[in-house]
Amino acid sequence: MQLATLDDPAVIRAADPGGMLGLIAGTGRQLLRGFELGTDTGLIPSGEGIDAVVMCGMGGSGIAGDVVRSAFGGVARVPLVVSKGYSLPGFCGRDSLVLAVSFSGNTEETVAAYAQAIARGCRVVTVCAGGELAALSEADDTPRVSIPGDVSMPRAALGYLSAATMGVLSSAEVVPPEAEAIRAVANLLDKLAAELEPERPEPENKAKALARWIGERTPLVWATEGPAEAAGLRWKTQWNENAKMAAFCSVLPELDHNEIEGLGEAARSRFAAVILRHPNEHPRMAVRVDATIDALARAGVEAQQVWARGSTPLEAVFSLIMLGDFASAYAAILRGIDPTPVPVLTNLKERLRS
Repeated sequence: MQLATLDDPAVIRAADPGGMLGLIAGTGRQLLRGFELGTDTGLIPSGEGIDAVVMCGMGGSGIAGDVVRSAFGGVARVPLVVSKGYSLPGFCGRDSLVLAVSFSGNTEETVAAYAQAIARGCRVVTVCAGGELAALSEADDTPRVSIPGDVSMPRAALGYLSAATMGVLSSAEVVPPEAEAIRAVANLLDKLAAELEPERPEPENKAKALARWIGERTPLVWATEGPAEAAGLRWKTQWNENAKMAAFCSVLPELDHNEIEGLGEAARSRFAAVILRHPNEHPRMAVRVDATIDALARAGVEAQQVWARGSTPLEAVFSLIMLGDFASAYAAILRGIDPTPVPVLTNLKERLRS
């Protein structure tokens, strides 16, 4: 049963013993520190002759690659590829820069990808807080960005992981220098966190209102192509891990060529669609979104549009992410669930280790 109110900060904090809401609010601080660590020029291999960047990672660590690609895919001087699994793309070789990103350093898929990168002679950087990747980096004399271990789960370290990756790519001159841009995003996120914190009452708090509006329905997170894509994936995974709910993510315009057909009369009252938008969309996107919402209405599916804040792709992706992070945590609290533990994932990983 849902809480009657989200307007008692003491009740909210008691329902969040792992401090997830505080970790989300600290994303701006993490960005500043992560970028500083990633731009340590003593760690970064030369960017000369690089023909592709491959960012390897899974789950809450892997999303860092999606964020970087969404924010910089349009300006990077070489392709930015996100690889999620045990194997590297076949093109990876001596002119590929491979970043193996794992908060724990023990993600088996990322460790396997790292080993392949070393064997193929790629230029490799690891981004981790410790674990097996840290040990392998030391043994192989591979550059490593050491992430602070002051959070208890990878999904709460997104600021560190993504900004460290950006710092490496900036130092390697794959993406433009972004120190000022990182500071601007951090300032924006600090302001946004103040608008979404537990002390801000529900009628004035967009994250609380979204959590209440979605309720027990399954979220359909639909992002317009570009910076919103990584945010859409993050919304889905945060609803999975924080709220312990099924959620789905798709991208416009592609979903209008398939997924929209699956939302017939049977979808009524089962789903709630959240459409993530940003200011640099293709001119046709506004017409497409309106038509898509009309199609949803005919199926009895409610929709809300959520607009990014800021003027740059980096600001857009992180402003959408912060709103979704807060909303998913409030959704958990509304349902009487601690947003921090992930017992199903933990049991699965323990079984695989054994």
